[in-house]
Amino acid sequence: MVVGHILAPFRTFKPFGTLYEFMSETPALPLEHRTIAADGEGPHPAVVILHGRGADETDLLPIAQRLPDELFVLSLRAPDRLQGGYTWYELDLSAGGLHQSEPHAEQFRRSLDLIGESIDAAVDAYDLDPDRIGLLGFSQGGITSLSLLLEAPTAYDWIAALHCYLPDSHADLDPDGIEDTPVFIAGGNQDQIIPSGRTSAAATRLSELGASVTSRTYTTGHGIGPDEHAALIEWVAEQV
Repeated sequence: MVVGHILAPFRTFKPFGTLYEFMSETPALPLEHRTIAADGEGPHPAVVILHGRGADETDLLPIAQRLPDELFVLSLRAPDRLQGGYTWYELDLSAGGLHQSEPHAEQFRRSLDLIGESIDAAVDAYDLDPDRIGLLGFSQGGITSLSLLLEAPTAYDWIAALHCYLPDSHADLDPDGIEDTPVFIAGGNQDQIIPSGRTSAAATRLSELGASVTSRTYTTGHGIGPDEHAALIEWVAEQV
């Protein structure tokens, strides 16, 4: 598979001539989704993938194909259309420009609830192990992943959050059960959309709460380059 280096804002890897085979989407979940089957018999460990603003549920699948074969992949689509893709929420820009944005409170709450409901439904529909579910999110998907962890830390086995931040709505939460949860957080020192300082601040806060945080900063903009991609795959394989 050929992988691009720095990608367009709000986007992640795009496949070049790669064909994907997905499981049937017959089971109805609250959110539209794509799946990649896991090897072996269930219940399966799983990764729930949350795309970035303006993308869709196929956007991170090139990364998902590199994850361990025993992981069931559930990639969810955000509920609202945005140009040619979808968004989890609109942006609150009242604090300044894009680099200081926060999630729209009501839309963010709705998406957090829809994701939780979709995961609960998928556990039964796809024979998943509820004690071995990880989250992998980019940009808005990473913001959402970190927030879900803080709301229900015992519900997730591990979290990988890329080019994101911890929103003000969740920054002061101090939940029980987050101790030693593996968290991979990565940002780009050339990111003009979510500055790496915001990503590093999220890593610091989660470390203060007792999570087992791996924090990396790469020479990239708002996209996932080869080094970050490789480190992410290696880290997830260690959790599985």
